[in-house]
Amino acid sequence: MRERRTGIIMNGVTGRMGLNQHLIRSVLAIRNQGGLPLSDGSILMPDPILVGRNEDKLKAIASAHGLSRWTTDLSLALASPEDTIYFDSGSTGIREQNVLEAIAAGKHVYCEKPLSTTMESALRIARAAQKAGIKQGVVQDKLFLPGIRKLRRLIDSGFFGRILTVRGEFGYWVFEGDWQTAQRPSWNYRKEDDGGIILDMYCHWRYVLDHTFGTVQSVSCVGATHIPERADESGKPYKCTADDAAYGMFELKGAIFAQINSSWVTRVYRDELFNLHVDGTEGSAVVGLRDCKVQHRVNTPRPVWNPDLPNPFKFRDQWAEVPDNADFDNAFKVQWEMFLRHVFADAPFPHTFLDGARGVQLAELAHTSWQQRRWVDVPDLSLGS
Repeated sequence: MRERRTGIIMNGVTGRMGLNQHLIRSVLAIRNQGGLPLSDGSILMPDPILVGRNEDKLKAIASAHGLSRWTTDLSLALASPEDTIYFDSGSTGIREQNVLEAIAAGKHVYCEKPLSTTMESALRIARAAQKAGIKQGVVQDKLFLPGIRKLRRLIDSGFFGRILTVRGEFGYWVFEGDWQTAQRPSWNYRKEDDGGIILDMYCHWRYVLDHTFGTVQSVSCVGATHIPERADESGKPYKCTADDAAYGMFELKGAIFAQINSSWVTRVYRDELFNLHVDGTEGSAVVGLRDCKVQHRVNTPRPVWNPDLPNPFKFRDQWAEVPDNADFDNAFKVQWEMFLRHVFADAPFPHTFLDGARGVQLAELAHTSWQQRRWVDVPDLSLGS
């Protein structure tokens, strides 16, 4: 088989997500499996060049993974005609600048979410990509998790009948950094550094709801900064100015009602860090990152409210596990393979910059709802709007 090299400029690989999910578990995993087979019989072999601001970190990462190409000069990397794809998982606040430079250089672009810090900025990126005619995409990894893929299988089979409601719980306790090291970087809790759980997570909830259940039509949200002070990476106290929890309700197309709690200040009492509970007229499902449990109407118990007697039901035992019935690869890697096939084999790829802009739109409208204490409609978004 003919091997086709493709150079990928990877900006932001010194960060946790860029390094672990995108470089190691996606691009390098594709290389280690012998490349990506394309429909024309060729094999696509990614050849990454690492870009970032910290020279020592770049050198260490490259050395650890047998890579020879890295630079702190993004403009120099973009000038190379041999590297045709630009990937950005760097700081959200400078993403527009970097992505527009990559588009101007004629690169195909793949980005982490949020696509930018504001809807208008995200739309500028999307319009520039459309005008340039380049291939573009945004990371929407949760759609490719085993649990969500099983849920999609149930929906497509008609298992639920008419879907009524969706309830989501996401989060865990992030240590404050004073007596135990925080699991998340300190910028997440500073609004001035583009932190906040609404901007971070509502971009996820938008594509999960839109692509799985129905288009989001309105939102009601209340956010909070429950922990007012934390300690940063050096142990120095700082004031938290960004939301660390959000309690959202969403009206979806098809008269589906959704609720999702997002929190970095909750102690977990559930099977996974993220759960969706879906109720329909014919059946229900509880979905996590990997697992999916169901209960059909014919297996539904008949509980009766009586607080004066011990509960006779073991409710968790009355749900059945949905089997894998397939090998589920890493969600980030699956979408990387889709994007590469989109670029080099014109395979469909629906997760565009416009989709990314819709996620930022929902985050902005959730903030508006919180500030004004009301429901806010979510207008249709297009590149002309």
